[in-house]
Amino acid sequence: MYEPPADNSPRKYSRNWQGKWPKTPGRLLGTGLIRLYQLTLSGFIGNSCRHIPTCSEYTYESVARHGLWTGTWMGIFRFVRCGPGGTHGLDPVPTALDSRFVWYMPWRYWRLHHPRS
Repeated sequence: MYEPPADNSPRKYSRNWQGKWPKTPGRLLGTGLIRLYQLTLSGFIGNSCRHIPTCSEYTYESVARHGLWTGTWMGIFRFVRCGPGGTHGLDPVPTALDSRFVWYMPWRYWRLHHPRS
């Protein structure tokens, strides 16, 4: 049975990550473009993602948590892994990255959650 919040504030549902993140210009631009995609093109493409969270939700969270450059690369590699013969299942965004994941070596993000690594 549904119980309303104790403070009587309405609960809002969002498909994107709701945690706290620095609102830098790059992150706002990146999350804004992803949200625009979700509101416009995502409905035409359909629900065909093989991961949880979906690729756009994953990219939104990775940009919000790790910045525009790192988050975009993480999202690109996640999208590629989602293709035919790729991975599937639960694939959350890491809360922190190891020191080996540096901005000038973006190819390392490929193995971030790859199950065969």
